[in-house]
Amino acid sequence: MTPTITRLTTAALVLLVLVAWLSAEAQQPRVARIGVITHGPPAMSAAFFDAFRQRLRELGYAEGRNVAIEVRAVAQAERFRERAAELVGLGVDVIVTSGTATTRAAKEVTTTIPIVMVGVGDAVSSGLVKSLSRPGGNVTGQSFMGPGIGLKGLDLLMEVLPRTKRVAALYSPEIRPSTAFDALRTAAQSKGVTLQRVELQRGDDLDAALAAIGEARPSALLAFAVRTDQLIRIVEIAAKNRLPTVYGFREAVDAGGLMSFGPKIPDLWRGAANYVDKILKGAKPADLPVEQAAKFELVINLKTAKALGLKIPQSILLRADRVIE
Repeated sequence: MTPTITRLTTAALVLLVLVAWLSAEAQQPRVARIGVITHGPPAMSAAFFDAFRQRLRELGYAEGRNVAIEVRAVAQAERFRERAAELVGLGVDVIVTSGTATTRAAKEVTTTIPIVMVGVGDAVSSGLVKSLSRPGGNVTGQSFMGPGIGLKGLDLLMEVLPRTKRVAALYSPEIRPSTAFDALRTAAQSKGVTLQRVELQRGDDLDAALAAIGEARPSALLAFAVRTDQLIRIVEIAAKNRLPTVYGFREAVDAGGLMSFGPKIPDLWRGAANYVDKILKGAKPADLPVEQAAKFELVINLKTAKALGLKIPQSILLRADRVIE
């Protein structure tokens, strides 16, 4: 074989190897990067996140193969914005946020990276989206705390304590607009009940707010417009002050709260994975309608009821999705 033919053969082999390598590289799936911001008790956040990851696996995503997930667990609300900025700096493809305050923090640091919100309050009144059907920006996801959920909580309290005349409601403006509280107060007045608004402006003023509740001496408490990282502390204070309390999260009842009425939060996280899938496949958040939770559950803790000296009416027990005995 002549040197010229040898050189041509060698060049052809190199070219074939290069083409094969490029072809293999082209066939490698792109690794999508998902940023997640969670808050709340670690065990609770882990359960929610597990539901999210499981749904991603069902949709064909595998960590280390075609997706990487950057998780930021935040204990202090003041650091939501900082953690969101970290994810933006990493160049993630989409950010998943837990709750209204977290979503707002992410929206403040990026107007281009898609944001999928999980378990927020009134997304429209909170200014997170323009409308449920046409979000119009870089935020979409799920909203579940319409005015009706607080009204349902009040009705439950009145069934258990029909003679009560004073109820306190923990209320965070960052989670629910004032119009929602006004509707709740009007409903309470129609039942002959005075509703005391106990406002939570910051995460660190919970103790002061609960002290104010104690001074007002209400007969019961509503804890719907609160963050999940505040739940355990509220449950402890409610037990200490023997305050029958209705929550918006079943996790509070698991921790010793009396009753809860609200959606299954793990289901909302599974729904968030569906949004992420659509976005990674090219959908724009502005065109993805915001979904509202359709399934709600009533959970009752009879151990707590007994400790409070309360008898839960049979009419409520029959409607309960879960009873802790």
